[in-house]
Order: sequence, then C-alpha cells, then structure tokens
Amino acid sequence: MKDAAPQPIYLADYTPPAYLISDVHLTFRLSPSATRVLSRISFRPNPDAKSGEFVLHGENLTLISAAIDGAPVSPQMTDTGLTCDVPDAPFVWEAEVEIDPAANTALEGLYMSNGMYCTQCEAEGFRKITYYPDRPDVMAVFTVRIEGDDPVMLSNGNLVAKGDGFAEWHDPWPKPAYLFALVAGQLVNHPGSFTTCSGREVELNIWVRPGDEGKCAFGMQALKDSMRWDEEVYGREYDLDLFNIVAVDDFNMGAMENKGLNIFNSSCVLASPETSTDANFERIEAIIAHEYFHNWTGNRITCRDWFQLCLKEGLTVYRDAQFTADMRSAPVKRIEDVIALRARQFREDNGPLAHAVRPSSFVEINNFYTATIYEKGAEVIGMLKTLVGDAAYYSALDLYFERHDGDAATIEDWLQVFEDATGRDLTQFRRWYDDAGTPRVRVTDDFADGTYTLHLSQNTPPTPGQDNKPPRVIPVAVGLLGSDGDEVRATEVLEMTEAKQSFRFEGLNARPVPSILRDFSAPVIIQRDTSPEERAFVLAHDTDPFNKWEAGRTLAREGLLEMICQNEDPDERYLDATLTMARDDSLDPAFRALALGLPSQDDLAQALHDGGTTPDPQVIWDALETLKQARAQAMQDTATRLYAQYQVTEPYRPDAAQSGARALANAALGMITRLDGGAQAQRQYDSADNMTQQLAALGCLLQAGNGDPAVAAFYDQWQHDRLVIDKWFSLQILHARPQDTAAVAERLTRHPDFTLKNPNRFRATLGALTMSPAGFHHVSGAGYALLADWLIQLDPLNPQTTARMSTAFETWRRYDDARQTLISAQLDRILAQPKLSRDTTEMVSRIREA
Repeated sequence: MKDAAPQPIYLADYTPPAYLISDVHLTFRLSPSATRVLSRISFRPNPDAKSGEFVLHGENLTLISAAIDGAPVSPQMTDTGLTCDVPDAPFVWEAEVEIDPAANTALEGLYMSNGMYCTQCEAEGFRKITYYPDRPDVMAVFTVRIEGDDPVMLSNGNLVAKGDGFAEWHDPWPKPAYLFALVAGQLVNHPGSFTTCSGREVELNIWVRPGDEGKCAFGMQALKDSMRWDEEVYGREYDLDLFNIVAVDDFNMGAMENKGLNIFNSSCVLASPETSTDANFERIEAIIAHEYFHNWTGNRITCRDWFQLCLKEGLTVYRDAQFTADMRSAPVKRIEDVIALRARQFREDNGPLAHAVRPSSFVEINNFYTATIYEKGAEVIGMLKTLVGDAAYYSALDLYFERHDGDAATIEDWLQVFEDATGRDLTQFRRWYDDAGTPRVRVTDDFADGTYTLHLSQNTPPTPGQDNKPPRVIPVAVGLLGSDGDEVRATEVLEMTEAKQSFRFEGLNARPVPSILRDFSAPVIIQRDTSPEERAFVLAHDTDPFNKWEAGRTLAREGLLEMICQNEDPDERYLDATLTMARDDSLDPAFRALALGLPSQDDLAQALHDGGTTPDPQVIWDALETLKQARAQAMQDTATRLYAQYQVTEPYRPDAAQSGARALANAALGMITRLDGGAQAQRQYDSADNMTQQLAALGCLLQAGNGDPAVAAFYDQWQHDRLVIDKWFSLQILHARPQDTAAVAERLTRHPDFTLKNPNRFRATLGALTMSPAGFHHVSGAGYALLADWLIQLDPLNPQTTARMSTAFETWRRYDDARQTLISAQLDRILAQPKLSRDTTEMVSRIREA
C-alpha cells in the first residue's frame, strides 16, 4: 500500500528542542551489510523548551540496546524514531544499532559506493545512521572512532588517533548532525598545504580512487584559491588543522560541506584537459569554492531550521559567484548566472512548484533544494548589497560573523544585523524572503523640456497559496545613452518601493535611450515596449555588458516570436546587429560567444504562453533551426575568420582567456558546420587534444547528421572513463531530431553502461531527454512515457533523484490539450504506484494539481 499521506510541516509551528547536547561519541564497526553504530550522547534539558518530551529520530535502524546513565531502557518505538522516559537533569544516552549500507540505494545516511563507505546526511540522513535529534538547531562536539579493514577511514575534524584497524577523529566545533561525515575505503590522496593569514599550516587532501590521482591538481589549486580569497575578501580564516575532500561516484548532489570533510560527486572535482571541458573546469572551481565557503556561512553559522535553508545557501551561492567573477570575467559570469536563473528559477516561480525563498511550509525538505532557495536566494543577497553599498555590506557581514558564530540563525537574525549596521529599515525588503513569484516591472517614459521621466509599476502574479503580493523594494540600476552612443547619465540605482513610481532626470539636451536593470540589479521581468532599432542601438553602444547582451537576446527573441506566430522570415536587423557585434574584436571573446547564443526553447515557450499563445514545441524548434541557418549564411565569412583567429595553439589552460577563445571559435564552428556538412568539425575532432574541442566537434557532427562514426570512435576511446561516458550518453540525446529523441534515449537505456543506480548516469540519459523540449514534448508522447517508466523504476531505489527529475513535467499546463492529456496520464500512473515515496508523491501531486 502507499505510504500515509504526507503531512506538511509549518514554520509557524517551530519550537525549540526539548534537549540539547554537549558532546557525541560514535563508534562505527564497519561491515557492508551489518554495520554496528554505538553512540554515547550527553544530553541536558533545554531551559527554553516548551516541551520536555524526549524524542530521537531514527529510520531503517535495528536497535540492539539502549541505556540511560548505564541502566538498560526499553524505548517506545515508531517508524520514525523512539521516545523514552528520561531524568529531569543531564544524562548520558547510549545505544547500539545495526544498519545495512550495502542495501541503501537512496544514497542518504551511510551507504556503499563501489565498495567505498560514504555518508550524506543533509538534510535528514543522520537519522538513518543512529537515533538522534536530527535537526539543525541541535549542535554538539563530535568524537568518532571508525573500526574496519579499510586502509583509509575519514571523519570530521582532526585525526587524533590511528592504529591497526581503527581511526579516531575529533571535531572541536559544535555542529548539527547534518554536517556529520564518514568515508572509508581503498583511496589515495593528492596532498597539498595552505598557510593561513595567521601563519598556521593546514594539511589539504583530495581523496580519490586509485587511477584518479592525475585529475586532482586543478581541484587542489581551486581549494587554495578559495581559502586565500575568503581571507582577503571576507576576513575568514580556516579553523582546523586539516581539510579533506573525497570524490564519490554515487552521490545525489554536487557536493556537501561537512565540516573538514567535504564529500564531492566525482564529476564536481575530478578534472583533466583530456577528459573535462572548459565548462567542467569552471564548474569544479565554483563548487569547490562554494563548499569551502560554507565553512563559515553554513557550518560556523548554520540555520535554525530547514525553513532558513536560504540563509546558508543563498549567501554561499552569492559568495561563490563573487569568487568566480574575481577569478574569471565578472560580466560573463553575471550573464551566465542570469541565463541559469531564468531557465530554472523563473520557470519554478511561474508554475505549480513556486515557493518563497523562505518557505512557510514543506512536506519533504529534500524537495526544497531548489533554484529558488539557491539562485534566487543569492540574488536577494546581491540586492541587499546594492542597496546598502559595498562598505556597509562588508561591515554588516563582520557583525554577522561576530554576533552569530556558533549559532543556528534565522532570516530575522540576518536582516537585524543589516539594520543594526546600516540603520536601514528592512521590513519591506523581507518580502523578498516571504513572497513567491517573479515581479514584473512595467516601464514607460516621456521627455519634455530637458527632463526625462521613467514611470515604473510593479506587479507580482499570484502563486500557489499566495494571491496578493504587496510591493517590494526593487533596486533598478539605470543609465542613459545619448544619440551618439555616449553615456549622458552614469549608472544610478533607483529604489522602487511603491506599486507605481516616477523618476526624473533633468538637464538633458535630447531624449536619451535608457539602459534599464543594468547588471541585472534585481530578479524581475522588465516589460517595456521598444523597437528593434532601439535594441540594436543598445547592443551596439551600451557600456553595461549585461544590457548589451540582453539587447541582443531580446532582439533575437522578438524576431523568433514573429517567425513562430506570424511566419515571418528571420529578422535582418538581428542578423546585422549580431554580425557587427561578432566582428568587434574589442569585445571579450567569451562575451561574444554568449551573445551568439539564442533564447532557449523553454524561454520561447514561456514567452508565448505569457502572451496568450499555446506554444508548439516543434514549431519553436523549427524557428530556431531556421534562424541558425540564416545566421550561418549571413556570417559565413566572419565565422571562418573567427574560427581561425581564436584557435588556441598554446598548451591547454582552463583559464578565462583560453576558455573564451575556444568558446568563440566553437560557436563559429557551429555556424561553419551548417554550411560545410561537418568537414571542418571532423578535422577538429581528429586533431583535438582536449575534451572541449573534441566534444564540441562531436556535437557539430551529430547536428550535421553524420556523427555515427565519431560516436562509435568516442566510445571506444573513452569507455574506461565513467564521467566522459556520461557526456557521450547526453550528447547523442541532445542532438537528436525531435522525432527521434525519445527513441535515442530509450536505446541508450538498454546500453550495457546504463544504470539507474548511479545518479550521474541517470541524469545524463533521462535528464538529457527532458532538456530537449521539442523531443521530450513530441506529440507522440513517447518522451513522457519513457520518463515516467524510469521514474517509477527509480523511486523505490532513490526517491530524491526521482522527485527532482519529475519536475520535467512542471510546465505541462502551458501546452495544448492533447499534450496535457498525455502528461496527465503519466502523472496519474506515477501517483498510482504502491509505496510511492513521500518525496515523489509531494512533487508529482503539486504538479498534477496545478
């Protein structure tokens, strides 16, 4: 039978824990199918608690024994934990449990990954290891003894003892259970060291499987760069003698910031020029920084409850974005972040899964590791910094670290720090945390007697459970351009606080061209009627890189919408403006490569839906293909020049300069391939000495329809490398014609290397299916059925990955009746499964009820 209907948990119902913990002693006697965990925990009553009931969480545990102050007890057991009568004074709880790591396919708690013991405890995985108050506001000092046959046995903190068959670890910093980590197995380390700003030497290690040692150097340098940057920019010094990273093949997430022992999905730490693309290197650098930065924004200061998840994640995403901007190109990083935000978070905000940055309720916390929490949470931090200024921001952060070090904090604590440091009233700003949805800012303007006036109005559409949205504080960065392209007003931040406001710029000689929302100063949708000529002007002249890119993207989108809705030919103004931009060698190659990108199929579908038109995925795909072909023909000579000009002949480096050059050259190769049938792509494939060039060429060959020999050769070359073969799976699906996409994906699920137990391989295959909208939404419904088939198979093994993958269906209401009927049938089929997990039940139910 199906699990009991999941019951929501509400922020308003938060109560302090009944008991606090001084210290925890854990002993692990490792065995693949029968690990014993012995716990000795020092509890004390919490004087601030409203209830004195002693409750410990626990799931999938076999209790062997339990005692209080040495006397055996018989607790009252439930499926989710236990209760017990305890003294009204400090006491010591002892328990022994048995768990089965080998059978733990959910990859939550203690599990096996190809013979390696590994843990993942965020959000609520520790309760699958032993009985414990598994909540983030219960913090304790941990001492861990690991006993077993594995040569390497790691846990949090510092190594304090080691001998034949055991290792003991002590973490002196109090932490919640979700930050606990343990790894044991046949591992080798790539060592390093770092000298902190106070002169302490910190030992660094990246632990990997034998054979992966040669893929660690970049990650080690990224770690050192992160440590130095956090000292220089935020004044944060590392606080242990040791910092370990472990690469794990089977991992639901990208990485986890466990104190002193970061566990990484191997795809997010292993890198070499031969096996990793430029994008892989940049992602690895960012994720290593993100997890390291959590040491202060997440570990030393954690969140009081899971409703405050954005407190640690939004702030840390913002910090890792700052780091990448400093290490690479700030404008390019900003544009990439906005592309990702619009693709994931705006879609989330506009559908049945919309929720506030700080939700007021949830059923399963694993379902709230979302783009809203992370990316929109980071945008809120960025707006706050814009409003108070750089100096005040860093002053407030210093106060935050001073006041809340060692705390489990809340959004109220965070905003209070800024109010105290700056004197600002942030009551209205808090709506960014409490209200879901993406605000729309409508812009009109007029010019008279030397005064230019911008009229702004804001509106946030209703979202599930929130119909009325009061005005928010919106920082709108604006600059003004003259008719000759020069700036007549430098960037000024307008603070919008009302539903409607007007802002005047006086002393102008002529009507200016506005550059609105520079650097994407707020996560909003600007609605303004502009002409293609104005957009082309901004693309040519704006000094703000983001708005320069945005003008080109908007020009392309509007032209594509005319092609889709009115059967127009490709917009010559877009083609001319793009040609001019691409030829401008004063522009960063990485920027030009981004500017040559086109709106996504999903972006166009949403624009059509917002405009009252039912999108047809096939028609959208056809329009994009038509425009790409027209652009290739218009830019034939320029593409050939750019391809030759930006070939990198020096030894491979994954830095910003080389990466940008390769990105522009490969964008040019894509255009050349449309005209030469793949001849140049084949030459690049044959001569490529790095994965960026090889994979780009393979993609072009697939797009040209003659990639089968290269696909076979690529597999023969790389079948020994699991991460490269993930790319091989994805690329074939992403470049299939829409009518063939589901069939290609289905064929690959029958490949001997496909497995649903490895999240990376599952996402590489079924995830690629969902990232090809015209293929996934093909009118046959084959994509819907294939995804549902595999989600049903995966759910009993790995509910987290299943629930996250089910979001591919979240936009189903935007499509025609026939597609809605096909999708609703698959959603109903999933929900009808016996023993469907609470993770998947919640997500699919919310989507189905939209």
